[in-house]
Amino acid sequence: MNFSIYNFGCKVNQYESQVMSELMSSRGYICTDDKENADIIILNSCTVTAVADNKVMKLIRHLRRVNNNAVIVLTGCMPQAYPNLKESFALVDIVLGNAMRSELPDEIEKFLANRQQIINVHKYTKNSDFEIVSVSHFEERTRAFVKIEDGCHRYCSYCIIPYARGPVRSKPIDILQKELEHLAKHGYKEIVLVGINLSAYGQDIGLHLCDAVECACSVNGVERVRLGSLEPERMDAFSIERLSKLEKFCPQFHLSLQSGSDSVLKRMNRHYTAEEYFQIVQNLREKFENCSVTTDIMVGFAGETEEEFEQSLEFVKKVSFAKAHVFPYSQREGTAAAKAPNQVAQSVKSQRSKRMIEAANESRNKFLNSQIGSKELVLFEQPTTDGYWEGYTKNYTPVKVMSNTPVNGKILEVKICGVEGDYCIGTLTCNQ
Repeated sequence: MNFSIYNFGCKVNQYESQVMSELMSSRGYICTDDKENADIIILNSCTVTAVADNKVMKLIRHLRRVNNNAVIVLTGCMPQAYPNLKESFALVDIVLGNAMRSELPDEIEKFLANRQQIINVHKYTKNSDFEIVSVSHFEERTRAFVKIEDGCHRYCSYCIIPYARGPVRSKPIDILQKELEHLAKHGYKEIVLVGINLSAYGQDIGLHLCDAVECACSVNGVERVRLGSLEPERMDAFSIERLSKLEKFCPQFHLSLQSGSDSVLKRMNRHYTAEEYFQIVQNLREKFENCSVTTDIMVGFAGETEEEFEQSLEFVKKVSFAKAHVFPYSQREGTAAAKAPNQVAQSVKSQRSKRMIEAANESRNKFLNSQIGSKELVLFEQPTTDGYWEGYTKNYTPVKVMSNTPVNGKILEVKICGVEGDYCIGTLTCNQ
């Protein structure tokens, strides 16, 4: 039988989808790109917003219409966060929580034996362990995501993820090193360390995030190490100093802002002020030459006034991010903010999103133009439809160059000459 996986959400989900794919392949199932007509269809869900839930449910209904005989598996954060929404699972054959991922092939075979719906969602406890899994490859030959942390204990007032992921759990450093060595032997030059609350890595096992980064940088064959999304206040002077000493470390920092208004940040249960955030950005820019700082910005949070939005907008302009993901607040059942008074109207959220996106785009364009004239090492990934080869610099600037020969998987020096859309345009130098 063949199978296919639909992945929703974050880089952690991408890693876990690869884990499930390898588990299935190890049991003799064949992965197919023909997703709609697969014998087994696995949906690795995201539940960070109501929109994410709706996308999953819409796809389930579509798949059941076009391939009624398929075994449909729903796993990931949606069933883990809302295990009692059984009416939402009516069209699904197997429902697995995040803690049951390694049992996927067994549960499929159990279902095939009797064709009875299976719902297997176990709650996390404070003693839950990190799921020891690893991957051997990714379709992208140049970059591999490696999950090193799971769970979150921050309980931001808008977020359901702590309920979907449980407490902070970290991958032991010796297991991490073996996985990285295996990936390096298979040609992966860049490693991206990811987690649900990545900054909390090691808190449960007496380690620090920098320990994981140093481990990755020590692996022969790995030429770049990058971090996923970070909680800003964890990027303290101690962490910045340690990371700055690592030659392989990529100076790209995705520091989740959410809002530039102190009163909104307090209602969100975030653990920093706007000024503290700005100082962290300044510290990074002082220590890392030509680093990029990217972020997430929420507009229309519960009770956000026009004055608070303006504060956030001006703060975003002040920081001048390399890139920002802007999105409207989405009420999540089970969170504190969902019950808060003075919810912002959708029309107001849309208007504020438009203004914030305009500011973020201006900042993005300013950053890309600031790269013109520099010489950067680019890890090339794939050809584009317009005849270029595309790749990324260490600070994650997207670059396109013309080349008569394939350059995918190579790290080559490029001189940045201009900007075209969301790319920098460059030429390969003679120093190859």
